[in-house]
Amino acid sequence: MAKNDLISGNIWEEYSQTVQERMNNPKNMGEITEEEAKKLGGELIVADFGAESCGDAVRLYWVVDPKTDKIIDAKFKSFGCGTAIASSDTMVELCKGKTVDEAVKITNIDVEKAMRDDPDTPAVPPQKMHCSVMAYDVIKRAAAQYKGVDEDSFEDEIIVCECARVSLGTIKDVIRINDLKTVEEITDYTKAGAFCKSCIKPGGHEQREYYLVDILAQTRAEMEKEKLQKAENSNESISFKDMTIVQKLKTVEETIDEYIRPMFVMDGGNLEILDIKENEDYTDIYIRYLGACSGCASSATGTLYAIEAILKEKLDANIRVLPI
Repeated sequence: MAKNDLISGNIWEEYSQTVQERMNNPKNMGEITEEEAKKLGGELIVADFGAESCGDAVRLYWVVDPKTDKIIDAKFKSFGCGTAIASSDTMVELCKGKTVDEAVKITNIDVEKAMRDDPDTPAVPPQKMHCSVMAYDVIKRAAAQYKGVDEDSFEDEIIVCECARVSLGTIKDVIRINDLKTVEEITDYTKAGAFCKSCIKPGGHEQREYYLVDILAQTRAEMEKEKLQKAENSNESISFKDMTIVQKLKTVEETIDEYIRPMFVMDGGNLEILDIKENEDYTDIYIRYLGACSGCASSATGTLYAIEAILKEKLDANIRVLPI
């Protein structure tokens, strides 16, 4: 891009002056030959990466000291828009002087932040953030080539937001830990979806395997399920006397359903729990007989004692059953 192509118009107000300068005057554009690398005492690494979503491509040159794994020099060639040039130029500068392992840790956010004029103002508009995605990918490819490993070995998690390098595991953890309920909250906490927005929902700049709206819905569903299971399990782990009235009612109902009600139904009767009250050291359970049991002669004697005996055995010795 020539000097007379300098940006003009309101659209360019979204680009930092640093980006504009690097678009027009990149400091690290060029190539490095084998001869130049040998003179520097290093190994030449050349890596290419192309972004299918926008057609941009970048070639990265590294000269690496094999004794220290430090990147002695670096340059790039970029085939794409001005933002891709500025991002590549910044990425190369960040690589210089670092070891290969340190360079692999450079993220797209690091590149974007390095192009800001001030820390709180983004260097490029959100729809152009994808241009810096190439930075991480081409670094990873160069590092894999130097180390003789598969570039996927540098990824130990599924990346949902390429712009901010936010993983699926991180998003799920943040939702759970902070009880997040909206995609906007996820973005506030992680920066996922803050830039090109492709990861928020289908229909964005490029197709994604995972979207924030789906991750949020799935994680919230898992949380609700776990909450219900925890509540159910808590009834089993808490002693009967320490339960709330609601928990006691549910537990008594379940015990009656399992051990008592089937015998009543067989004889044409039934019973219902009317109330549960705490009376000093006792838990009083008020019941009413139904059907054939309501007029049974043993409902106030043998049958009542049998009900009380089962509830005492299964739940708590201080239970009293009172028919109404």
